[in-house]
Amino acid sequence: MSEKNCRNVRIVEVGPRDGLQNEKKILSTADKFLLVEKLVSCGIKHIEATSFVRAPRIPQLADAEDLFAFINRSPQCEGVHFSALVPNMKGLEAAISADVKEIAVFTATSDAFNLKNINATVEESLQRISLVCAGAKKEGMKIRGYVSTAFGCPYGGDATVASVIKISRDLFHMGAYEVVIGDTIGIATPGKVVNVVRALRDNFSLKNIAMHFHDTGKMAIANTLAAFEEGITVFDASVGGLGGCPYAKSASGNVATEDLLRLFDSL
Repeated sequence: MSEKNCRNVRIVEVGPRDGLQNEKKILSTADKFLLVEKLVSCGIKHIEATSFVRAPRIPQLADAEDLFAFINRSPQCEGVHFSALVPNMKGLEAAISADVKEIAVFTATSDAFNLKNINATVEESLQRISLVCAGAKKEGMKIRGYVSTAFGCPYGGDATVASVIKISRDLFHMGAYEVVIGDTIGIATPGKVVNVVRALRDNFSLKNIAMHFHDTGKMAIANTLAAFEEGITVFDASVGGLGGCPYAKSASGNVATEDLLRLFDSL
């Protein structure tokens, strides 16, 4: 593995959003900002800070606007790329008001998962996303797209590679600069990862593809290495392996940021 390739890996820290959303104890905005500051002090340059969702859905993230007010006032946070998950037009309006520069939009390969998560089928969610993306582009916001349950769904079984490709293409057409392939319930294996990445490479530039692994089956590091060896150089991770999904009870935490750093250091 060349030193050049290792230097080019980009890690997107999702601990403040995906990591905290499954924690039952509600943290104060000040504590969340302290976490963000500590991540920045470690040298992390890409952080998904929160999500602009309705408070009853995910109470932990109800203070998204207040958190971005802290971030936008902080000299320490200058030069760091912050993003936020946005589920709909109301969330986009709040993100615009909070002076967010980059948003993430999301859907899944599974109607069953989407109905549990956002009360919409995959096609209905794509219609919502198209409106959000159009509004974000008018504001000059960058857009990152998530494909959840890309390796399987807790309610709908295995995902097909064709569905991953189709949804990724839709997200790119809507304006996403990068599409993130998510192993939401942590059931991917290196062999499955290789198959999906090769199919993605046949359809898109891998420079615009990222991977998002959960560690339910203790395979996240092996899956990361398999994806890297196939040409993926952007990976989501969560400090301390925090995370999970409120709508996928079998999903454990995300792959730990420090474990990814240890892996790439070893190469």
